[in-house]
Amino acid sequence: MTKESYWSSLSDFLSDARLSGGFRRLYQAEALRALEFSSAVEPRSPRVDSTWTDGEVVGEEISYSVGYGPRTVAWLFKPARPAGHTLPAVVALHSHDSYKFHGKEKIADGPGGLPQELSYLRQQVYGGRAYANELARLGYVVLVPDVLMWGSRRFPAEELPSSISPPPENEWMIQEAEYGGPLQVSWYNRLAARHEHAIAKLCISAGVSLSALIAYEDRVALSYLLSRVDVDRARVACIGLSGGGCRAVLLNATSPHIRAAVVVGMMTSYRHLSQQNVASHTWLLFPPELTSSGYDWPDLAGCRAPSPLLVQYLLDDQLFTPEGMEAGHGKISRYYQEAGATKSYTAQFFPGPHRFDLEMQDAAFAFLESKLAL
Repeated sequence: MTKESYWSSLSDFLSDARLSGGFRRLYQAEALRALEFSSAVEPRSPRVDSTWTDGEVVGEEISYSVGYGPRTVAWLFKPARPAGHTLPAVVALHSHDSYKFHGKEKIADGPGGLPQELSYLRQQVYGGRAYANELARLGYVVLVPDVLMWGSRRFPAEELPSSISPPPENEWMIQEAEYGGPLQVSWYNRLAARHEHAIAKLCISAGVSLSALIAYEDRVALSYLLSRVDVDRARVACIGLSGGGCRAVLLNATSPHIRAAVVVGMMTSYRHLSQQNVASHTWLLFPPELTSSGYDWPDLAGCRAPSPLLVQYLLDDQLFTPEGMEAGHGKISRYYQEAGATKSYTAQFFPGPHRFDLEMQDAAFAFLESKLAL
């Protein structure tokens, strides 16, 4: 028998202490109360800055303020064909990827097309498809907002503290091949990865988590979407992969306006996460407002039961263990069983690594169509 590591023994001790009370149902009101950074979620000074048409899709560049930092830039897509009625809508949430130079561009094509430095990520992770544009082609109004730290919401390089200054240039040259992009982008992403620790500490010092702050920004984006005359407020969903899946769980848990949620490549139990995957994950996965009360990600995902939920699990995901995914699936299932709504929770298990490829996207689109009655 191998000797138990210091890390795993500490992790087990903390998990046992925190979860010793057994199963307790988390209610949405509790989740919102714990994670509600601000109840004022109306976007400030929203405006449409530009519009364009790309085949079957009309695009709008939207901007608004969330109350701090630069204006959020979001893209909105909808079918070019006249609807004559309101349409179902989707908030599409970009992923983390340890890549902060761009945000919405990872999953959506704007008027300038796909930035060259994102070509590799788009192909490897999304099967080459801008899935937000595809959802619009299928008949949805789709909003893709940047969020704190990414894209239009990223920190200017000159504001990053000198304490996280880059290592020697040759290391940055090595990292350039990571996404096939220019040195400037790789350099920024490396600095921004270190800067996330500082932002998380700032949030904690103010009594809020990074998770709660980003959930607030996503509720502001949702509020903008709900304000539009072309959106059916009763048929709004959210979707995201990885860090975007984390954001989808948070948005679904803290807003009653989400009719259905799709969470891709982001579900596990804290016990398994803490044992093997802490170092590889963002601060977004560790909201102390919930964990200090003994709740877990499956609790956040299940607290909206019986609201429709799809979770897509990846059996060879390098970021989550199979045991953690199974534990998460089991706990979510229990929420929906207790709500008498087992058919409202769909779990799909795919072989292979961390991704949201065309097969998975098509399965997610079919789920949304069935729940939003496209």
